[in-house]
Order: sequence, then structure tokens, then C-alpha cells
Amino acid sequence: MADHHTHVQNFFTARAAEWDTRFPDDAPAYAAAVEALGLRPGDAVLDAGCGTGRALPALRDAVGPQGTVLGADLTPAMLQAAVRAGRDRSGRLLLADVARLPLRNASLDAVFGAGLISHLSHPGPDLAELARVVRPDGQLALFHPIGRAALAARHGRPITDDDLRAEPNLRPLLARSGWRLDSYTDEDARFLALAVRAD
Repeated sequence: MADHHTHVQNFFTARAAEWDTRFPDDAPAYAAAVEALGLRPGDAVLDAGCGTGRALPALRDAVGPQGTVLGADLTPAMLQAAVRAGRDRSGRLLLADVARLPLRNASLDAVFGAGLISHLSHPGPDLAELARVVRPDGQLALFHPIGRAALAARHGRPITDDDLRAEPNLRPLLARSGWRLDSYTDEDARFLALAVRAD
């Protein structure tokens, strides 16, 4: 696991300073994905693997001033970029591994994860950890601002059957991890899987 964490940190540390300028037009897609979560004023929500915090302003708008917004990331440079962008004003930033969150059981109403699943070292246990901190019937959004085919094309590779985000793989993975997949969207303009915390 340490090797995986080092790889993830090295990958994102090298890209943190330029991350937002590489994807400057993603804010509306983030806002639409957050809206799909159906958060209510006063809710508590975690942006898991928050990176530079691009979802935090939309999450804050959704839960209002009385709500709780947390952003957790493994890479200090990404959190520093979030602070430089002023996004720490929208939520509390935590240097934390989503596989071992410093949060109580059932303390959140929802988790938002943008581009998260492909960076998890142990997807099943890691998704179960996200389920641990969410109340029964709480929500999970797994999001990417472009779909699987568009992302594969961006990286110059074909889409593959073993992609964890493919619905036939994701649905049972979530089910084994304490989640029930409720809706699944994979189109060029976005990837969004919404799941509910099972009892």
C-alpha cells in the first residue's frame, strides 16, 4: 500500500500547480454532479480525494452555511493548490487517506468522489470505508467530467472490459462494499454513478 500511496502522491504532486489550468471548463459539470446528489441545507458531505477542491464551492452551495463540507486528499501539494485557489473557504481540508478516514461511523450524509475510483489501492475495502462514514440511505457520487470512452481517448488507449467504472464491474463492486448503485451515466460529457448506502 505504501508504494501505491507514494505513486499517487508523486503523480499528483507533479501536476498540482497546473491541475486547474489543464481543465478550466469543468466547473459546470462539477456543479451538475453535485446537484444530482440531492444534498439538503445542513447536510454533512465529504469530497473524497478532493484534489484542488474543485467540487467544494458547489458542495458548500448545496448544504448552505449550516452544513459541513470536508475535503480529504492524500497529496499535500493538491491541498495547497486548493488553498491558493481559495477553496478552503468552502470546506475544511484534511490531509487523509480515504482508506482510513478520521471520521466517526455514519457521520456524513454523502460522499462525492471525482476521478477517485481509478486511484484507490484497494477499491472494495476503500469503498467500504466510505460506506462506514455515511449514514444508512446516505449517498455516494462517483464522478468524472468526461465519460469512460472520452477519457480513454484522451490518454490514447482503448476502453477495456476490466475498467472498474464499467457498469458490470462497478455494480457488484459497490454491492460488496455496502452500496446500492441507483443510477449510472457514462456519456462523452460526463461519468456519474450514484449509489445509496445499504443498511
